[in-house]
Amino acid sequence: MAATHPEKIATTLADANLQLAIYAGTGRLIDHRKNSIAGDLLPDYQDLRTHANLLKKHTIDNLDYYLEQVEKNVAAHGGKVVFCNDGVEVADFILNLAKQRGAKLIVKSKSMTTEELDLNERLEHHHLEAVETDLGEYIFTEKLGIEREVIPEKQTMIARAVLRQKFLAADIGITGANFVVADSGAVVVVENEGNARLTSSAPKIHIAVAGIEKLIPRAQDLSVFLKLLGRSATGQPLTSYTSFLSGPRREGEVDGPEEFYLILIDNGRTRLLADPDRRQSLYCIRCGACLNHCPVYRKIGGHSYPWVYSGPIGAIITPQFHGVGKDPWLPFASSLCGACAEVCPVKIDIPKLLLDLRADVTADKKEHGGSKMERFAFQVFAWVMRHPRVYALGGRLAAAFGPKGGEWLSSAPWFMNVAPVRGWLSQRDLPPPAAKSFRQIWRER
Repeated sequence: MAATHPEKIATTLADANLQLAIYAGTGRLIDHRKNSIAGDLLPDYQDLRTHANLLKKHTIDNLDYYLEQVEKNVAAHGGKVVFCNDGVEVADFILNLAKQRGAKLIVKSKSMTTEELDLNERLEHHHLEAVETDLGEYIFTEKLGIEREVIPEKQTMIARAVLRQKFLAADIGITGANFVVADSGAVVVVENEGNARLTSSAPKIHIAVAGIEKLIPRAQDLSVFLKLLGRSATGQPLTSYTSFLSGPRREGEVDGPEEFYLILIDNGRTRLLADPDRRQSLYCIRCGACLNHCPVYRKIGGHSYPWVYSGPIGAIITPQFHGVGKDPWLPFASSLCGACAEVCPVKIDIPKLLLDLRADVTADKKEHGGSKMERFAFQVFAWVMRHPRVYALGGRLAAAFGPKGGEWLSSAPWFMNVAPVRGWLSQRDLPPPAAKSFRQIWRER
C-alpha cells in the first residue's frame, strides 16, 4: 500500500541525510539567485518583474485572441496546432499518429506538463516505448544495470552513449514548451543539457505539449522572461540552450523534423480563468524560486506533495485543478511568511491565494459537516482576537498562573490536547508565556 502524505512527510522529517540534502540543495539555489540579481548585475530587476506580471495578465485576460493567433501562425509555418481538453485526448492523438506513421520509439525531454498528464504511463500502456532523455534519469544503477558511477563527467558519458542510439532510432520526439510566441508561432524551450534540442530535431516528428497559459504575445516580450527565468531558477543569466522552434524543416534545411505538432492543453486551466483574482495562478513560468525559498518545502521536500506541482505554487494550483476537498491540507502547508511572493519573477500573490483557498477548505468542511469542536475553537479565538482587553487579560493570567520555564511543556496544559491546538503543535514548539507582555514593557519604558 502506498504511503499517505502525512506518512511521507513524517519519513522525510525523520531522515537526517535527506533533510541535509534538501536544505543544502535549495540553499545553493537561493544563493545563486541572490548573486545573479545583486547590485549592478540586473539593476532593473524589479521593473522586469512588474513588466512580466503585466504581460502575463494581458495575455491571460485575452487568451482567446492569442490562441487563435498562434494557431494561424503555426499553420503558416507548416505545423499544426491541436487543442486537447485532458491527458486522454493528448495520448489518443499521439497514439493515433504513431499508429499512422508506424512509430515504435519516442524520445522525450523532461516536461512538467506531460508529467501532469501521465503521458508516459498512457503510452507505455499501449506498448509504445517512451524514453526520458534528461541526464537525471540515467544516474541510477537500476536504470542501466551498470556499476554505480559517482563522477559527473563519467555519468554524462554513459548517458550519452545510451541516449545517442535512442535519438537516432526514435520516430517521434516530444518536448514541453517554456513559452509559445503568438505573433510568430514559435515554441521556445530553455534547457542546460541539449537533450531537448536533439529531441526536437533528430526524429522525423516533433510534438510540443504545452498548457494554454504558456502563450506570450510577441517575440520582443521574450527578453523580459528570459532575463528572469534562468536567474530565478538556477541563478544563470541565461540557460545553456535556448531553442526557437518554428514548425517542420523547410526546403533546403539539413536537419529538423518533417512534421511538427503543437498540442495546447486545457486540463482544468479554463476553470482558473473564470475567476479574475485567481487566474493569476496561470502566470507561473515554472522557475521553482518559490520552492527553494519556502520553509515548508525545504523541510518536507517535493515528494511529499500529492501532485506533480509541489511547493507554494503546487499548493495553489493543485486545489484549483482537483478541488479543495481532495487534499485539503495543501493550502495550509505554508507559514504565510511571504517569501514565495517576494521572489516570484511574475509577482503572483501566492499568500493571498493560499488564504482564499483556506477559506474554501473551511467552507467545504462546513458544508460537509466538519469538526464542531474545531469550528468552536476558531470562533472563540476570533472573538478573543477582536477584543484587545480580553486578549491582554488572558496573557496576564497565563503569565501569573501558568507553569514556568521547562515545566511548561512537561505539565501539558489541557488545551494542548484539544484540536486544533494539538495538530498545530505537532510540528511546532509552544514557548511559555513571558513574565511581562510587550505592552507592559512598552509602558514601563
